Amino acid sequence: MRSIQTARLSPYVAALNALNEDKRLRCLKPRVGIDFASNDYLALGNASRIKKAMVAALEAGTPVGAGGSRLLRGNCEEHERLETEAAQFFGAEAALFFGGGYIANFALLTTLPQRGDLLVLDSLVHASIHEGARAGRAECRIHAHNDPQSVEDAIRDWRNKGGAGRVWIVAESLYSMDGDFAPLEELVAIADRQDAFLIVDEAHATGAYGHQGRGLTAPYDRRENLIVVHTCGKALGAAGALVTASGILRDFMVNRCRPFIFATAPSPLMAVAVREALLTLQKEPERQQRLAKLVAFAHRQITSLGLRTPSTSQIVPYIVGDNAHAMRLASALQARGFDIRGIRPPTVPAGTARLRISLTLNVGEADVRAMLDALVEVTRGSF
Repeated sequence: MRSIQTARLSPYVAALNALNEDKRLRCLKPRVGIDFASNDYLALGNASRIKKAMVAALEAGTPVGAGGSRLLRGNCEEHERLETEAAQFFGAEAALFFGGGYIANFALLTTLPQRGDLLVLDSLVHASIHEGARAGRAECRIHAHNDPQSVEDAIRDWRNKGGAGRVWIVAESLYSMDGDFAPLEELVAIADRQDAFLIVDEAHATGAYGHQGRGLTAPYDRRENLIVVHTCGKALGAAGALVTASGILRDFMVNRCRPFIFATAPSPLMAVAVREALLTLQKEPERQQRLAKLVAFAHRQITSLGLRTPSTSQIVPYIVGDNAHAMRLASALQARGFDIRGIRPPTVPAGTARLRISLTLNVGEADVRAMLDALVEVTRGSF
């Protein structure tokens, strides 16, 4: 039996061995050390007010599981209340709650763009967006990162070749691995000129940026051609994702979106947690202010230490290049008590393996300074 199993599994063993030789083999590690790895930017993941809201909901009879899809018996009052309040908070006509950011992006891109349409994706958007584009009906073009002219060139080339459908431009407002911001003003203008829709993934901006944490798309709210994904598992400290859009597009997704129709609804308790997180953004604006202060402090320290990073946000990449070297540096920092992880291809482009340093309210200025001193030590000053 063992020899039969070995033969059956040999392709997978070979693939794992190849990843290991290239220093790209992934493994699960525990949460240890000072947090410079999570996306819990506002430290809401362990916030007492969110815990209390969930306990109160349980005591009031809120079920842990929905028990079915939203179109069956899984549609709970907690889901609808969250969606109503989230739409108001984010300045949208409607909202729809999904189980996570990955499935929300995949659901959008396999439902809204139709056959004969064009998807124009920034080269560095999340893997979930690329997967949704591959699985969807529309033709897809990848444009140069944060290059508005490249977006227009892709659209013009498609139309010159006979493309006549709708255009869907997709970007992140804050990129998860480089920590840089999208040129949203230019993208909104292009969408208007080209009669296109703009889909923006606010995963790393919701809660951290915009008035009361409404994200970087807040100045463009209530636009008919804007669809936004607000991930709930990062700065909001919970899980799930809210898609905000026009009421027509929400209704279309409820009727045609297979990942929504055929999935068990998210936990009603998680809807309670997200709703409380949104209330926290409004009632405790000092969290957002403290994060901005910490980010500014960190970047001042980076400059004063003679280090370099292309980011000005809470996501600070240290690009190493070599996979093995990146993992050695990560291990060295972990040994000094700092939870910093190495990121390798295919998560990032080949040759850009890096340390991804995340700034959250789970640390203070003293932690940041100690971490940067350790980084200088292990890299011998080369950032």
